[in-house]
Amino acid sequence: MAIWREWSSYRRFQKLPSRDRNIVFYSETHQDWHHLQPLSDFLTERLSRTVCHVTSEPAAALPSAPSGRLHTFRVGGGAVCTWLFQTLKADVMVLTMLDLGNFQLKRSLHPVHYVYVFHSMGSTHMVDHENSYDHYDSLLCAGPHHVEEIRRREQLRGLPRKHLFPRGYPRLEQLAEVATPPRPPSDSATVLLAPTWGEQSTLHVCGEPLIAALLDAGIRVILRPHYQTARLAPRLVERLVARFGPDPRFRHVDRMEESASLLESDLLISDWSAMAIEYALGLGKPVLFVDVPPRVRNPRYAELGLEPMEMRIRWELGRILPLDRLADAPQYVAELIRGAGEFRERSVAFRAQWAFNFGRSVEVGAREIARIADERAGIGALGIAR
Repeated sequence: MAIWREWSSYRRFQKLPSRDRNIVFYSETHQDWHHLQPLSDFLTERLSRTVCHVTSEPAAALPSAPSGRLHTFRVGGGAVCTWLFQTLKADVMVLTMLDLGNFQLKRSLHPVHYVYVFHSMGSTHMVDHENSYDHYDSLLCAGPHHVEEIRRREQLRGLPRKHLFPRGYPRLEQLAEVATPPRPPSDSATVLLAPTWGEQSTLHVCGEPLIAALLDAGIRVILRPHYQTARLAPRLVERLVARFGPDPRFRHVDRMEESASLLESDLLISDWSAMAIEYALGLGKPVLFVDVPPRVRNPRYAELGLEPMEMRIRWELGRILPLDRLADAPQYVAELIRGAGEFRERSVAFRAQWAFNFGRSVEVGAREIARIADERAGIGALGIAR
């Protein structure tokens, strides 16, 4: 039974010597592990550290390290996971999970240092809950906007100052490594339609007429719905695939972690998805933003007096398509592709402006985690806190 295996995994974790629980990574799903694994790999293979990986992922294979310095534990997403969080004895826990302490997964009864790793370039105060970051001790920030937003909230709410480390965003570096020069403008452009999720997102509001307008103009369309759309609105995706699937210029991609569609496309069509930032800055390709209402989880986001990055960058990364001009989408696409070469040059400057430590973010992040872990282990050895 699954619950028996989860408790067995929990007991195996508890039996580890404290030195092997110095650094613990937690991932809710394999999607999270894409952001954490580079840090884990650097720690185990380059810094010769032993780390633990605890996950609630129900099916994907657990990772391993060539050095054997990675301990893995599958604890599910229910009672075992909740209990592990509450009783965790470790020096540092590293995670990409938002809202620590706000729902069922709380900080441990023991003095664990929690390090949040940003898995998005997007801002912290509009799309996320107001207090999503309040209960972490350290945050490995992707860019200056993260530091500015967190500090402003601390000032306004009188919160303790967190350790904000300028780490960067490895996903940009990964994309830049495989980016290719823009193709010459032609009549056979390929667009990637990858919007955010929710009732106000592009696929819900205008997905069908938008795809029809693009295909009718001879533009190839790759549809890559957000995994939450596929989970929460499967019939919507099925309807789009049923209508447009027979067209050879249409393709549906159902794996968010794949990269072929990013490389194959000439342009991204999105709305408020932070993926647009990765696409534009990493690959140097422009974005067409469909002007649906923003997805707001924090209705008080304006109190910070800081414009969310998702709003700030729209005019710099491409153009905005009004909802009453969906039929003109092919013309917008053509104009953006004609300027793709110039945009690629500008994107390099944007990247330097908005992301820390480009080319070094994995190393500096891993070394900072190791430094914090050593500091915490030293405190424990002195009997001050553990």
